[in-house]
Amino acid sequence: MIDLLVAGGGPAGLAAAVCGALAGMETVVVEPREAPVDKACGEGVMPGGVRDLRELGVDLGAAGGRELRGIRYTDGVRSVQAAFRGGPGLGVRRTGLHRALWSRAVDLGVRIVPGRVGEVRQTDGAVLAAGWRARWMIAADGLHSPVRRALGLQAPWRGARRYGLRRHYRVAPWTDFVEVHWSAHGEAYVTPVGEELVGIAVLSAERRRFDAHLACFPRLAPVLSAPAAGPVRGAGPLRQRVRGRVAGRVLLAGDAAGYVDALTGEGIALAVASARAAVDCLAAGRPAAYEAAWRRLSRRHRLLTGALVRASGSGRAARLVVPVASRFPVVFGAAVRALR
Repeated sequence: MIDLLVAGGGPAGLAAAVCGALAGMETVVVEPREAPVDKACGEGVMPGGVRDLRELGVDLGAAGGRELRGIRYTDGVRSVQAAFRGGPGLGVRRTGLHRALWSRAVDLGVRIVPGRVGEVRQTDGAVLAAGWRARWMIAADGLHSPVRRALGLQAPWRGARRYGLRRHYRVAPWTDFVEVHWSAHGEAYVTPVGEELVGIAVLSAERRRFDAHLACFPRLAPVLSAPAAGPVRGAGPLRQRVRGRVAGRVLLAGDAAGYVDALTGEGIALAVASARAAVDCLAAGRPAAYEAAWRRLSRRHRLLTGALVRASGSGRAARLVVPVASRFPVVFGAAVRALR
């Protein structure tokens, strides 16, 4: 019997595996996709996430990318920006980050095996899944987590559904800030991820083609003349409600633990933080404590993101976000410095 079985080899799953190995746990990750795994992602890691990854020994230099100094909001007329507190963030290709996490896990002796978890069964002292018997299991299998659904932890959501699309363009970054372009139809995020590469991610409740979305942001028109670097990738619906994050010996981490929206760009940082919290609770023999720990570490994010999503969902309110933020730059700066 192994100590820890991790479902999913994305950032949350690999972070959980690294934390498990550092805690002395024999750890196995089950992941159906070949590395490196790419997916729709804003590709900005907030400063807290950068610090956490470095504390885990992840070689971010090998991941590539560019330092990010802060966040800028713009509506094409007004702009407001604020720098991060306590160090820079990182704009990094999802594939580069995945390679760095994968390498760190393997170096620590984590076994990463191909496959799908499938049925999960529990006894008094073990979890049985994917042909493995483990003392504990962390399900980090993504936004639409099959394990979460199989355990009956999925809760219904009857509100508005938002979706994300991302594409890269071969153009020199013009800023070392993450630019968030606001419109009545959604938001476009511009993240520098290389010397000659930027990623543009669009979040919206409106289902349309990527180019049609970008037409809502005329200030981005010059980018469209640059050659695209890769296909459009999509994700959604983003909002995922969860009844709880603990089911016996199984804990949910990362996007599988519940998701509000990608609007504040904290997905990677929260994935790593939730993975660390889950392993800490397991190492202490207190799995039930994880629910409260998760709520504490995600509370500010859930409140801020929920408020911004509500504003985004109203065309009139969305048009006021940048004017209000520019009128109260101290408040905007405090919100940016609070990002994890």
